[in-house]
Amino acid sequence: MAVDVMVVCPHADDAEFGAAGTVARWTREGRRVVYVVITNGDKGTTDRSLPPESLVAIREREQRAAAHVLGVEDVVFLGYPDQGLEDTPAFRKDIVRQIRIHRPEIVVTSDPYRRYLWHRDHRVAGQVVMDAVYPFARDHLAYPDLMAEGLEPHKVREVLFWAAEDVNYHVDITETFFVKLAALRCHESQVRELAIPDLESWLRQRCMAMAEGEAFELAEGFHRVEIFW
Repeated sequence: MAVDVMVVCPHADDAEFGAAGTVARWTREGRRVVYVVITNGDKGTTDRSLPPESLVAIREREQRAAAHVLGVEDVVFLGYPDQGLEDTPAFRKDIVRQIRIHRPEIVVTSDPYRRYLWHRDHRVAGQVVMDAVYPFARDHLAYPDLMAEGLEPHKVREVLFWAAEDVNYHVDITETFFVKLAALRCHESQVRELAIPDLESWLRQRCMAMAEGEAFELAEGFHRVEIFW
């Protein structure tokens, strides 16, 4: 069944930091949203006593809880190793498959073009998602075996990139800020790693800064690309 929005994130918790307030707005409006989580997050801890396989289970559980808070109906875990993403035909095909399965109007993911201190998984993920959207998900001769599976080509209409340096689109999340905060708090293992004394104040300051110059108090910012086929 087609969805309105597909959010593709490198790790569990990335979507909550980048777009949870916007996702909460969409689901309140009745839009259907699916999450695709690329990596298993097996390296996201400083706790040397925690085995990677245990961390994977924790992070999957946390992500499902956060999605539930936001009203996201489905979460797909691709299971790639943390810190191991490469721009490969197989990875691109996996994203194309998800686009053709879910047939979203909007795709949301991490911006691949930040210049400094950007996790490599985020950079690679954003690039691969962008390539999957155009031209591979669109063209019937790309991955013809997907056609054999019954997965017809699909044209995405819009892409939103979070954590962009060239933000050109702001979403008012004043009414969904506390939903975003609640979803973030579901990621207990990762919030603990951040060691932020007051998560609410820290997050509010970030969202206030993103709304500067707008007519609303709190925002999430994206680089928005409309696709005209």
